[in-house]
Amino acid sequence: MDERLIVALDVSDALSGLELARAIGDACGFYKVGLGMLTGGGLALARELKDEHGKRVFLDLKLYDIGATIEAAVRGLARFDLDFLTVHGDPNVVRAAREGAGGSDLKILAVTVLTSLDRADLDAAMLREGDLHDLTVERAARAFEAGAHGVIASPREAAAIRGLPNAGLIVTPGIRPAGSAAGDQKRIETPAAAIAAGADHIVVGRPVWQAADPRAAAQAIVAGLPAPEGTRG
Repeated sequence: MDERLIVALDVSDALSGLELARAIGDACGFYKVGLGMLTGGGLALARELKDEHGKRVFLDLKLYDIGATIEAAVRGLARFDLDFLTVHGDPNVVRAAREGAGGSDLKILAVTVLTSLDRADLDAAMLREGDLHDLTVERAARAFEAGAHGVIASPREAAAIRGLPNAGLIVTPGIRPAGSAAGDQKRIETPAAAIAAGADHIVVGRPVWQAADPRAAAQAIVAGLPAPEGTRG
């Protein structure tokens, strides 16, 4: 299995997520469980995929709070032997998350700028002025300096982030195979373009789980990726 592909199980509940993972089978070995499924048994699904099906799991919660709360939350989540966990890219949050992760194998990924946002959205939120690409790369650099194992960024910033002297893992959502609808994503690229730009992992949701044959959709994405050059995590 090519673990560069992470399939987002953005369905309503844990049972639907497990059925989808079974339908995809050995075409994917890495799954994302997000905030939208948290009240539908998402954490239980994450543990089942990991413990009973041998899958890697990315828990996408985008945690943001005061340092003590982040540290406590991550310390609890680290007990479940999951692989990736997202927090907001604020350096204080990243540092607290790393403390919470302790000596576990849990990788802390810092969110830079959501792929559903553009400059107009940042203006509406009264966030700092400047080119969105440059802001994303700067946020990535600061997150790495604070101890993040990796960052979440759009594929359009992947090459610049890979060029940072302290760059770690780069995980890119906003991935759409050629011909797929953009949906609510604004800064998108194809799977092959994201990997070629320096992404370690691509996150694909609707183009897989909305497909008539999710297994075939996952296989087609992997088949179109450049040959692997090694992995960072």
